[in-house]
Amino acid sequence: MLGLGLIGGSLMRAALPHTSVFGWTRSAQTRDEAAADGFDVSATLDQALARAVAMDALVVLATPVTAFRPLLKQINELAPNVRLTDVASVKGIVAEQVAELAPHTRFVGSHPMAGTQYSGWLAGAGDLFTGAAWVTCLDEDSDIDDWVSVARVALAIGSHVVPADALSHDQAVARVSHLPHLMALALAQVGEEGGELAMSLAASSFGDGTRVAGTRPELIRAMTETNAEALSSALNDVLALLGVARASLASTGSLVKITEGGHAARLRFDRRGGDLIPVQLSGGDLVEQLLSVGASGGYVTDIGADSDGLVIEALYPDPGEDAG
Repeated sequence: MLGLGLIGGSLMRAALPHTSVFGWTRSAQTRDEAAADGFDVSATLDQALARAVAMDALVVLATPVTAFRPLLKQINELAPNVRLTDVASVKGIVAEQVAELAPHTRFVGSHPMAGTQYSGWLAGAGDLFTGAAWVTCLDEDSDIDDWVSVARVALAIGSHVVPADALSHDQAVARVSHLPHLMALALAQVGEEGGELAMSLAASSFGDGTRVAGTRPELIRAMTETNAEALSSALNDVLALLGVARASLASTGSLVKITEGGHAARLRFDRRGGDLIPVQLSGGDLVEQLLSVGASGGYVTDIGADSDGLVIEALYPDPGEDAG
């Protein structure tokens, strides 16, 4: 584990009951904190990578994405063929950096959809990923065995695995993760501009809406600025909705469109997953099948094998009467 903050530290805790784990971080204080909690921490990056090579271990990049480039250069020098994944909230730029700087690693991008507004080793929790979606990236050139090694880690710690290509992932998280962070930052500032009375009256709706604004600014910038194109598109959509609402409020005094549309969207979100049924994936076109599962809103629940090869269990939307 390269990086022992909230996500890396939580993954260390979650994975330890299932496999041997060791980690490294540049921060001597964080290394001491992890060691004091009984975790195996390497003193140097060189030492950690040498151990990974000797054990054929899966290396996880768990630092902010802005620190990936120097790490990838060292991985390329010291462990060029290692199995590699990351837990960054953007996938396209990471894939590009790996292709440029560590092209021979057996890389599979991933992203656990879990976290809090806190950071650092002490903020970590072994149950952080339980029940969470864990994106695992695939494309037509992916090695399915390398993908399986990452997916099995996510399954072992209680996550459900969502296969997706990097571009689709980045477009999706721009709307459901990165945009909410920006909205929380804006709402926090607008609320404060209302003065002390507004702040004294702020209750759960304000607190819930601004929770992630408590995240360290550099971490928010690391994920949003590296997903600029997709985030700009999402911003355009939300600004258009708010613009219509403002114009309607000024002209007719009505907010029917945004209130009813938003309410209906939220109810659909609450009902998501209700139509998923078990399916079994196997055969020579597993990548295509897996991407179809993820794109449809389904996810992988188990990975096994029989005499013919891999057998992957998943939940997939029920085609109902429209099945061909």
